[in-house]
Amino acid sequence: MSLVDTLLTAAYEDTQLLIKNDELGDNFSIPRNVDFILRCNTKQKAETVSSFISDNQYGIPTIEGDDDSLRLRVTVFMPITQQVICSVSGFMACIAELFSLEYDGWGSEIQKST
Repeated sequence: MSLVDTLLTAAYEDTQLLIKNDELGDNFSIPRNVDFILRCNTKQKAETVSSFISDNQYGIPTIEGDDDSLRLRVTVFMPITQQVICSVSGFMACIAELFSLEYDGWGSEIQKST
């Protein structure tokens, strides 16, 4: 898949998740921890990408799983308005492409206005 296709797919999937969260009453402008998931095939690659993300202050990386199922969770404290989440998600998709990882999207807790 080309980088453009990757970005278009991520933007579509991001928008679908926002629609679902909106139906659940999420207030997108309330900042929260957002977890972006990058799937890795080796511990060394996970450590390299984790270091890259940490060194450049792109988020807080955590390596999870074992050799059969490694994933890199990158946590960013942010609102999830469409322009913001699509930009950061697209950036994470680009990192995945650059390092030959699989980008598996993002998730966060629903934040309702009080």
